[in-house]
Amino acid sequence: MQRYIGLDDHVKSCSIGVLNEQGKKLQSVVIETNGQALVEYIKTIPGRTHLCLEEGCRSSWLYEILSPHVYELVVTQVEKRRGDKDDIRDAFMRAEQLRIGAVKPVYKERAQFTELRAASDVYLKTRGDRVRVQNRIKALFRSRAVDAFDGSVYAKSQREQWLKKLPRAYVAPAQILYTQLDAATEAKQIAKKNLIEQSHKHPISAILESCPGFGEVRAALMMAVVVSPYRFRTKRQFWSYCGLAVVMRSSSDWQRTPSGWQRVVKPRTRGLNRDFNHTMKDIFKGAASAVIMHLQQPLYGDYKRMLEHGVKPPLAKLTLARRIAATALVMWKNQEAYDPDKYRNKE
Repeated sequence: MQRYIGLDDHVKSCSIGVLNEQGKKLQSVVIETNGQALVEYIKTIPGRTHLCLEEGCRSSWLYEILSPHVYELVVTQVEKRRGDKDDIRDAFMRAEQLRIGAVKPVYKERAQFTELRAASDVYLKTRGDRVRVQNRIKALFRSRAVDAFDGSVYAKSQREQWLKKLPRAYVAPAQILYTQLDAATEAKQIAKKNLIEQSHKHPISAILESCPGFGEVRAALMMAVVVSPYRFRTKRQFWSYCGLAVVMRSSSDWQRTPSGWQRVVKPRTRGLNRDFNHTMKDIFKGAASAVIMHLQQPLYGDYKRMLEHGVKPPLAKLTLARRIAATALVMWKNQEAYDPDKYRNKE
């Protein structure tokens, strides 16, 4: 006996809908957003229970407390839709999508990386906050026609010179933003230190740090996001997850001839997939840039040869990022440090 459960969570309440194998609505209920209350209700549902809930700020917490009490728990990324909407209807929709296999699952297993994932989340937020403050400072100078494209506008030693270029009314606001920048910088440094300390608790960090273009931070972020390399059977699945997969699109591929329908050879539009993990794409694009900037061999030599053969720099950089991604995945699976001769041709 199968039971399909959809859960729509909010700050104060959770709406739950239950379906049977044929899609018949069995029951619906509204429960307080309380771990014990949710677990007790799930236990009352007979049969083999399959639970589906939407990705959100509480999805990780719900996954941790409910997954031991159901046969299957799926967190899904829900697309926006038109039409009527309410909590119970959304709960039954989650259950129906799970029943017919129409969900897009989001990986939530943390394994031994719980503390590392929390540290990486804080590091990414503090890094983003620092960039936002920098943009505000630059926007303030540009609003008064002061060219602030030089990165020295953030340096403590040169702030007085920059403040002299502003009208008196804008000096105090700029100083406040500089104070905010100092606080954001200190918070980022503390978060970075914590991230590296957590990553070094796991032996795989030393292996990943030997990957071309990698360092302590990129290795730690990759560990926190991927958790397990065995999620990806092939490198192409990993490329798609990292936003490095090439998508081919074509239309009107067939035409009628006296002998029947034949495929038409037409140019296909190309592009990278848009459904990906942004942190992973940032990791491998940054790693490719580091290899190019620091002339790391042998990958930099391969990059130069691609340019000499007429490959455009953005496409050559993409190829380099794909090679690094494939190499990092294999290194993690095999628990082996980087060997240039062995991992050179992973594209």
